This record gives sequence, structure tokens and C-alpha cells, in this order.
Amino acid sequence: MSLQRMLKLLYALVLCVSANEDFDWTKNERGSFYYGTFPTGFSWGAGGSAYQTEGAWDKDGKGMSIWDVFAHKKGKIFLNDTADHSCEGYYKFKDDITLMKDMKFNHYRFSISWPRIFPNGIKADHINEKGIKYYDDLINMLLDNNITPIVTLYHWDLPQVLHEKYGGWQNASMVNYFNDFANLCFERFGDRVKYWITFNNPWSSAVEGYETGEHAPGLKLKGTGAYKAAHHIIKAHAKVWHTYDTQWRSKQKGLVGISLLADWGEPVDITNQRDIEAAERYVQFYMGWFATPIFNGDYPQVMKDYIGRKSAQQGLGTSRLPVFSSQEKTYIKGTCDFLGIGHFTTRYITQKNYPSGRGNSYFTDRDLVELVDPRWPDPGSEWLYSVPWGFRRLLNFVKTQYGNPMIYVTENGVSEKVQRCTDLCDEWRMQYFKDYINEMLKALKDGVNVKGYTAWSLLDKFEWDEGFSERFGLFYVDFLNKNKPRYPKASVQYYKRIISSNGFPNQREVESWRRKATETCSSSNQLLAAGQYRRPQDHQTQTPPDPNTDRPQH
Repeated sequence: MSLQRMLKLLYALVLCVSANEDFDWTKNERGSFYYGTFPTGFSWGAGGSAYQTEGAWDKDGKGMSIWDVFAHKKGKIFLNDTADHSCEGYYKFKDDITLMKDMKFNHYRFSISWPRIFPNGIKADHINEKGIKYYDDLINMLLDNNITPIVTLYHWDLPQVLHEKYGGWQNASMVNYFNDFANLCFERFGDRVKYWITFNNPWSSAVEGYETGEHAPGLKLKGTGAYKAAHHIIKAHAKVWHTYDTQWRSKQKGLVGISLLADWGEPVDITNQRDIEAAERYVQFYMGWFATPIFNGDYPQVMKDYIGRKSAQQGLGTSRLPVFSSQEKTYIKGTCDFLGIGHFTTRYITQKNYPSGRGNSYFTDRDLVELVDPRWPDPGSEWLYSVPWGFRRLLNFVKTQYGNPMIYVTENGVSEKVQRCTDLCDEWRMQYFKDYINEMLKALKDGVNVKGYTAWSLLDKFEWDEGFSERFGLFYVDFLNKNKPRYPKASVQYYKRIISSNGFPNQREVESWRRKATETCSSSNQLLAAGQYRRPQDHQTQTPPDPNTDRPQH
């Protein structure tokens, strides 16, 4: 069912989305809090990614990734930061697992660096055994501490050689090269890894890598680059799923999914048909672009209609949106054992026509405008407003649209901008986690099949083109200290209590969590201040970032 039709029914008070509870889309209950707990076996954890946390960018035989090259170009990253060292997770993973164990995580989500395994991107050229040993050690220590590894195969760090030789995701040859990489990971790690994610947020890889150029490899192929990259990514995902299904599933008994970024789009005026349709387009051009082929075999009809019409108005003989053959549709459909959802924020959406004569892009193809409510909290990244009620609505949409798939929340969290004086008492993050996790609990009550939650992120880390100017971590990392020490923010204790209680047992207990967490962060602040005072003075403090940014980084 399309979102357009669904919203018509929902706002008319007729749609039942669950056999257990009716989800009434006309009510937003934005101030209500639901006390209750998650099902037994619900999985709690946090995540990170290779390029953002590992450091060791040129150590032990690792090849160059497109992000290594992109970040080394002046002017691409805020303050010209790079992730050459970042959190030094390559060397400090044992310490980080100790932090996870103390928080009683059920899982940890990380990614495998393709060029750390295949330095040139190609299996036939060279397999880097030192890279394999690093991930072996990481996986084994997680399991020794009863923490389940959830492993992402592609979190944006394409081997640079494949970009230089073939044009990266603009070229269909990436499908087979990525499959070779995934197949080796299944062979070497699949006896212990049972949860695989093919791609993290392919929307950003396609749009920001090949349309706007804000992310590596920095190409600006407006109106075509993102669609072409996404087409090849979807085919690569399907091929890897089939490889696992035919060669490894019966032996290893694991699951293969994908992680899609999905912000919610709410109509500005729920009585205005054009706004309702615009909200549909927002969600379909965002998550549906990838989810609809994977679940149903083809792109959303609204994407085909809009891009096709605008392409014809340009005088093009064919649509700028590539076409799947009938064989490809059959091959792609159903290639998802679970759906990973990365969710951070919500937008209000209204209709706006963009004439095709003014130049076409992914953004103008949608014929809509994104708006925010100025009353929404926005403590960190300029794009990230705290709108908890959008999370429940998104999860219910996924349930209805895609047949109630198994869902793992693979990213959810909030950042803060770097200040001259660091405060580890992150009240806003505790509030964000409380509100968003509670909306997820309501969604479970609605009958949505959510199996786990991944806080984003375990550590402060390199935030892509924003460098180190934004911090998503539960743990503060002192990047100006060569040892990269970790300090717990108040949200560590708060999230730890959510995990130990498996939710929100009662009002009195939940209200005590913030007070207790705030008490612990005062001593952490003193430790951090002492550590910074002792730090060698040749390190310069970072200046506050330019607030005029509005791009998603996670």
C-alpha cells in the first residue's frame, strides 16, 4: 500500500496496522510517556564504523580508501581533519570491549574495512592477512564477553583503486568485486558472525558521494550520479544475499540484511492532499528508493513517475532513473532477512514544484520542501532535531509498507557541537534516548517487529565532512591526546540503566536515573579536566565549528 493511500485512510480513522493494537495516525500523543518493558531477549548495543574509529589508516598492509584520499584534500573536511588516527580503535579495541561489557551490551555493531582486507579492492591481487587477524581478534573477544557482533560490510570506505580504475559505484563491475569481498568475509568470519549488514545508509553513499560531492569520492553528477550508484548498490546487495543464501546459510545459519537511513516525513497540513502526497514522495525517495526494490522487486512507482516525467521534459529519450530487467526484479525481491533502520530526526513536508528547465537533481526531482518546527530541540548537528514521535510513525510505516519485517534499529542517537569547555553531563542525550527508545517501545506495543536497538555511537568519532566538530558518542574521546582516552558521559549510566531494566519499569525509578547519572558525570568532568591540563601544550584547542551546516553525518 502506498503512503499516499495509507495516509488518506489513516486520517479518516479507518486503518488498523496491528492485530494487537490499532495505531491511530490522527493522534500524536507527543507529550505522553509509556511505562513498560521490552520483550525478553530484546538486544541492546551500540555501534561505530571502521573509517570513523579505527585510525591506523596506512598500517599493517591496509590499502587506501576513497575517504583516506578525500579527507586528505584541503577544504573537504571541517578544519581539514582526517581520520588517520581518530579513536585508534585498531589498537584500543580491547579497552572498548571492556566498556561494552560494563554496560552489559548484548551486541556491538562495527564495519569491516574493505581495503584493510583487499588493499587494492580485488581478491585476486592480494589478501591482507594482518587485516583479517585484526577482525578475528575483535570478533573473538566480543564473543568471549557474550557480545554478539553485528557486522557491516560496507560503511562507505570503498578501496581507492576501484574508484580510480573503474569509477567506483558508477560502474557495474563493483557488484562482482563487492561480492568477492563479502564472500571472503563469510568464509573467514561467518562461523562466528551471524548478523551481516551489506550496506550502511546507501542513500548517503549515492547522494552525497555522487550527486552533491560532500562525501567521498566527491563527484557532482547532478541528476544521474546518485541514481546510477544506487542501482549498482542494490544489485550488489542482492548478489551478496544470494551468495550467502546458496553457499553459506545452511552451514552458518546467519542472517543478511541492509541498514537504511530513514527520517520520517510528516505532511505540514494533514488535510491537504498535496502535502500528503509530498510526504509520501519524501519517504519513498529516501528509504523506499532502496527498501521497495529489496522487498517488492522494483523502485517505488512515484520515483519512476516523477523522474521519468522530468527526464522527458528535459528531452531525454529515457529516464534518468535506471531500469531493472524482469530477471533482475525477481532476483532482487526478497533479499532481506532483517531490515536495519537508522533513524535520527523528522521533517515536515509540503509540495513545491521545481520546473525541469532549471536543472535537475535528486532534490528537485521530488517536488517538495523540507521544514522544521523551530521549537524542536537541536543540540548538535544542524540537521538533527529531536522529534521522538516521528520514530514510532516511521516504524509503523515500515510494518505496513513492507509486511512487518524483522527490524533492528542500527543507528539512533544525537550529537553535540564541540565547545571550548567540555561538559560530560549530556542532559540532552539522556532526554533523546529516553524519548526515542520510549517511542520504539510504543511501536512494539503496536505490533512492530523490532528485535534490537543500537545507540549511535559508542565513541565520539570522525563525523565525515564535519571532522571532529560533532560528537555522537556515549564516551567522550580526547582526540588531542595521542592516547585517545575515553571518558564516560552521563548518558553512559542512563543507557546502562535502560538496558538493565529492559525498558522503563515505573515512573519513580526512571526519574531517579537522570539524577544518578548526573552525579557520576561530575567526577568524570574533573578527570577530563585534569587530563587536559596535563596534556602537552603543543596541541592547540579546536575552535568552535561554523554553525552554518545542515548536512547529515552519522
